[in-house]
Amino acid sequence: MRYTWLKLLIVLVVIGISIYNLYPPQEKINLGLDLKGGMHLILRVAVEKIPEESRKDAVDRALEVLRNRIDQFGVKEPVLQKQGRNRILIQLPGITDRERALKLIGQTALLEFKLVEKDPELLKRAVSGNIPPGYELKYLDDEPLLLKKEAELTGEYLVNAEVRFDQSRFGQPIVALQFNSKGARKFARITGENVGKRLAILLDGKVKSAPVIKEKIPSGQAVITGRFNLQEARDLAIVLKAGALPAPLVIEEERTVGPLLGKDSIDRGIRAIVIGSCAVAIFMVLYYLFAGLVAVFALILNICIILGALGYFGATLTLPGIAGIVLTIGMAVDANVLIYERIREELRLGKTLSASIQAGYKKAFLTIFDANLTTLIAALILFQFGTGPIRGFATTLSIGIIASMFTALFVTRIIYDALTTRGLTRLPMLTFFPRTPNFPFIRFRKLAYILSVSIIALGMFTFVKRGEKNFGIDFTGGVLQEFEFKTGVNTQKIRDALEEIGLGDSLIQNVKGTSRYIIRTYKVESGKVLEVLGTKFGKDNVILLRAESVGAMVGKDLRKKAFNAITFALIAMCLYISMRFRFKFAIAAIVALIHDVLVSIGAMSITAREFSLPVIAALLTIVGYSINDTIVVFDRIRENMRLRKKLKFAELVNVSINQTLSRTILTSVTTLLTVLSLFVFGGEVINPFAFVLLVGIIVGTYSSIFVASPIVVDWTKEK
Repeated sequence: MRYTWLKLLIVLVVIGISIYNLYPPQEKINLGLDLKGGMHLILRVAVEKIPEESRKDAVDRALEVLRNRIDQFGVKEPVLQKQGRNRILIQLPGITDRERALKLIGQTALLEFKLVEKDPELLKRAVSGNIPPGYELKYLDDEPLLLKKEAELTGEYLVNAEVRFDQSRFGQPIVALQFNSKGARKFARITGENVGKRLAILLDGKVKSAPVIKEKIPSGQAVITGRFNLQEARDLAIVLKAGALPAPLVIEEERTVGPLLGKDSIDRGIRAIVIGSCAVAIFMVLYYLFAGLVAVFALILNICIILGALGYFGATLTLPGIAGIVLTIGMAVDANVLIYERIREELRLGKTLSASIQAGYKKAFLTIFDANLTTLIAALILFQFGTGPIRGFATTLSIGIIASMFTALFVTRIIYDALTTRGLTRLPMLTFFPRTPNFPFIRFRKLAYILSVSIIALGMFTFVKRGEKNFGIDFTGGVLQEFEFKTGVNTQKIRDALEEIGLGDSLIQNVKGTSRYIIRTYKVESGKVLEVLGTKFGKDNVILLRAESVGAMVGKDLRKKAFNAITFALIAMCLYISMRFRFKFAIAAIVALIHDVLVSIGAMSITAREFSLPVIAALLTIVGYSINDTIVVFDRIRENMRLRKKLKFAELVNVSINQTLSRTILTSVTTLLTVLSLFVFGGEVINPFAFVLLVGIIVGTYSSIFVASPIVVDWTKEK
């Protein structure tokens, strides 16, 4: 009892730390952009467009300029990181004005002052196409201007830019510029030598204004006038003050989520967690009675530890992260089921409750450890190769796996030790099978092989036939935008509106039961979609819920990373199973894993769902979950090889499958309950992810019985 109280103290400390790190949740847990809205950008610094001698630190200089702009823009907790050689990751939480943010970030902000040629004959020749050497033709609104190519002054000498109001123009906003001492001297010389001439002010090659120089300006101050409103003037001042970018920026990936969709995702995610948790809790209590209550307590503690760990690490909770919590709820019960079924077996042998509990935990430990470690391998590889929200899923899944082992093996054991020492002698539980069943699974293995090959062949045929249609913009590149319309529109009306900008061939999908429409096009330059829809149906009638844009090169990189993630996961698991069991078991498990992945891919293709990064995360989760199921059976085979040496191997395998059958069914049911909750209540964004998990859990259960174990039998038979 002394050690029991010590263990209880450890549990109380863990609970206390978890609550401390969790409360208040709005301060401790950060919400991802997909939950609270905002922008995610990956920008490529086009260093190839600048001279080779100034490319060395171009990305670092661009990062600093962008950081200055975003700080002045007023974004709370922005993320700016250098990625690879010439890419920059930017995350802007809470940003709702997408167009303004893109303009502010992407503007090179090269400020130039160029003299305007006064000779009307030269201007006339330039307009007709004969531009004199050393000049360039520009336009201020509709007015042609012939400018000297070489700038008299640039923004490198600028020290300040601020918005003021021109009283002579009825309070029109203007941008006042202030140069440093060197710039002021240059500006004084330029204005002094060119009184009566026009001096054009250009930003990124476009003429903003071209005032006449009336006198020498020694103060080093200038103003930019133009037809812009107060917000445009402020943004112009921001980019000028922050400085010009050393090279142009190319947006290779963009994901924008509006606050309405973010709130909807939170509501749906919480609903999925609550419904999934309640379903599992009710099932466990109805089936395992008092033992089920203990498992539910462990489940609540498990969720508390996950959230506390997220708060401690300052992790960001994303929509796939919520999905990871939902999945963990189902998988956390798995360890309890393993222990309870072992305890049931020991009780059937006539042992006391105390002895049965001790033996049940001891025999279940290695199985739980092996099964959870392989799932953890998949989660860690997912974290290594994943990006953004996918890492959020991997984080919650990893924490959940560790927490579930702690609660199942440590916390519940303390409870039973305390109760048995205080006189608990019975632990009643319901049962699916009054005694160990004896279904001839191995006898039907060839029929199962034929069924599996047929399903995979059908799925792969559909996959190949659909080709690029299988892949979402994460892997092909393109633009996806989701809109909500306040008044009635239909697909054809939207298509007719898009015809005006050459996007009539876009994929338009109505979100069932809502006034939301998803528009997808492979033409990345489709930023005018919102504008044309607003013009056609009214600006107040159209709400942009999310926008995702992925360049072709980024899509290619993501596809490569996804393939590497699945490959490395399979290799890592093969090595681990080879060490823990035998090589033939490892090969059988890998074949079963490939079987599960191929069936899941085929199901996605047959139902015309697209592959995205969350779907790849789901496939890797299937790999982890499926191997979990398989290891439980393999562990029982290994145990029976020591205890039942007289049985033929095929018969021994069949006995092992039957002995673990109730556990296989129960864990599949509990995990299915949570994933089904995610599939039904999680929302449109997470639906493909939940669908793959749903298929994978069912197929994983099937393959552990009808694929992995039979392959071990046939391998042994051939040898």
